[in-house]
Amino acid sequence: MYAVLVVSIIIVLAVLLLAVLTTSKAYTYKHTVDPLDENPNIKTDSNSIDQEKK
Repeated sequence: MYAVLVVSIIIVLAVLLLAVLTTSKAYTYKHTVDPLDENPNIKTDSNSIDQEKK
């Protein structure tokens, strides 16, 4: 009876440790964003300046 309790507590602690490590690693990952391509339908500062000059 106690053996089952000890094994189950060890499994719960192992799963908790893996969840904490995975979450910690996910928060330290550096995400990057690709730059947007030049699209005439998207209004940006450079597009609005070009349109004002016309």
